[in-house]
Amino acid sequence: MARAARPGRWLWMLVAAAILSQGSLNLARLLISYKALALGGDAVAIGFISAAFAILPAVVAISLGRLSDRTAWLRPLIATGLLTLTVSCLLLSGSASLLLVAVGSAGLGLGHLAFAIAAQSMIAKRSDPDSMDAGFGWFTAGFALGQMVGPLLAGVLLSNPGATTVAGRIEDIDQALLLAGLLALIAVPLILVRIGSRGTAGTALKGVATLDVKDSVGMILGRPGVKSNMLASLALLTTMDILIAFLPLIAEQQGVPPLVVGLLLALRAAATILSRMLLTVLLRRWSRNQLVLASLFGAALGLVVLPYVLENIWIAAASQILVGFFLGLGQPLTMALISRAVREESRGAALAIRLLGNRIGQIVLPAAAGLAAAPLGPSGAIWMTCFVLGAAGAVKGIGDRRLPPPV
Repeated sequence: MARAARPGRWLWMLVAAAILSQGSLNLARLLISYKALALGGDAVAIGFISAAFAILPAVVAISLGRLSDRTAWLRPLIATGLLTLTVSCLLLSGSASLLLVAVGSAGLGLGHLAFAIAAQSMIAKRSDPDSMDAGFGWFTAGFALGQMVGPLLAGVLLSNPGATTVAGRIEDIDQALLLAGLLALIAVPLILVRIGSRGTAGTALKGVATLDVKDSVGMILGRPGVKSNMLASLALLTTMDILIAFLPLIAEQQGVPPLVVGLLLALRAAATILSRMLLTVLLRRWSRNQLVLASLFGAALGLVVLPYVLENIWIAAASQILVGFFLGLGQPLTMALISRAVREESRGAALAIRLLGNRIGQIVLPAAAGLAAAPLGPSGAIWMTCFVLGAAGAVKGIGDRRLPPPV
């Protein structure tokens, strides 16, 4: 089998596409919450619309992962994901009912999944073991930068003082959704150019692509550390989903304007970028498993106070910086830990199972958060998320004690 290429120009193309795709996705998802509110939705409706984001991905995740293991040509799958994001944003812009908003949300989830699986598989296949942490770190830093840009754009675009009516607010939201679709579309040419280390995307992967030896889902899940890291990944990703879905609702209840919401979410993403840039430095002092535990417990501690301090922008900003820094550590580390725990030929499938677990969490937990918000108010969704983070940390801590010592 050909030796995997070290990260190079192909990785920076992926990072650039990740920034644009996540800018598009996070702009659209924040706008979804405001559009649902403008269409008469409540906390329960927003919870189920957020859960719709994960429905289609939950159905096709493993199939897409197997496909990414079998093929050396991952660019078409990445581009398809970006085009699906574009079409979904157009649908959301033209939607006039909560049902169509939910359908558009589901389309966003499918596009994001196709992009994420193919891009993560490319990193896992092309990176050698020593460069894999850095590859995932830079890629997820690109995600975080997009997560910073999207809410900032949403806050600015929804700050029109002339939009005093529901119709005016919806018009602003729909125009912003068109911009979200354009961001995803701009990323397509970055992926379709030749990004292989020798002018082709298939050269470095040729040996991997011809292998068709499959580990079953049960075998992959049975590898030491896979399940606990999947649970950690699920908790961390769902935390970001619930935050972006329910923070606008808490803000509306407390009279906090959309621009402040966008700034707070952007600060959270900026702190995430910082933690991912520092990842290789932190790994010199602490192990991957220790940093994942810190990610889970640190994010929970920073998030639990947010509903009480949202009206004080400085304290709320400090909370979001703390939350963002710790949330940023977990995702690239769980990708690397799961990739290293399975055979090389099953890395795409393992990452797909990880994403499937994320999507199941994104179906169940936002819907549960919406139901929790019904009696407790929207702050209940945040507190439920803190409980999930703490529980995932406890499970991982127990599981890590049973792992064989590192060699």
